[in-house]
Amino acid sequence: MPELPEIRALAERLDAVVAGAAFDRADVLQFSSLKTYAPRPEELAGADATGVGSLGKYAIVSFADGRRILFHLSQGGRVDVEAPPKSTKPRGSVVRFRFIGRPSILVKEFGTQRKAGWWVLAAGDDGPLERLGPEALTPAAEDLLRTSTDTRRVHTILRDQRTIAGLGRGYTDDVLHEALLSPTSQLGKLDAEQRERLIAAIRTVLDDALEAERNRTGGLQTKIGDHFIVHNHAGEPCPRCGDDLRHVSYESHEVTYCPTCQTGGKRLSDRRMDRLLR
Repeated sequence: MPELPEIRALAERLDAVVAGAAFDRADVLQFSSLKTYAPRPEELAGADATGVGSLGKYAIVSFADGRRILFHLSQGGRVDVEAPPKSTKPRGSVVRFRFIGRPSILVKEFGTQRKAGWWVLAAGDDGPLERLGPEALTPAAEDLLRTSTDTRRVHTILRDQRTIAGLGRGYTDDVLHEALLSPTSQLGKLDAEQRERLIAAIRTVLDDALEAERNRTGGLQTKIGDHFIVHNHAGEPCPRCGDDLRHVSYESHEVTYCPTCQTGGKRLSDRRMDRLLR
């Protein structure tokens, strides 16, 4: 799933493509993907795009009159920048945004569960953005991590967009590995030094990922997460200590960790794997 580094870098590339252009139209290629009914997409015709930004995992196209288009790529969404604009309907096509005299932006979806979606928002309407917590890498998010007594697992908190926006399973695995924290650690039980390590790890992991993502060109290609440090690398040597990375399987996701660096040598219980070994 694209997370903050992928979406922020994508927004920067899209901004260079469409900022200052007049909106032409949206070709709706998958009707269930549009999450709003007013304003209608056709009402944006002729509106001047002031730029493309992001918040958490949302890309945001802003217009001079305050209206906005949001899109969220969910699990398997991707983006093509089409120069020149196209009229085809590739597999997985969701919506094509057209701007007068500029390349078109095609949003695609290859996920099997949660799907990419988009919103057209009136001026002053935050839509799904109002449910987000402070974005990772902001002082507000860091203050929350320093002071919160939330007893949920840190892994859960970092993935909860209503608490802190922008991280998913991939970078959360990498952050906890960088911070030398167990995937089962609870935020409310961390001491001040552990919390500072966590904050520093978020900065390091996301800044490094953002630098890597800024080396891409065009849209967002199929292959992402190719710079994860531990996520999806279970069974490979830990880049810090050389021990084998392990994973814990849950119903909807897996957590990757290093027993030596993060759990004092203890292998965390994996109910799914343990059942197979009985």
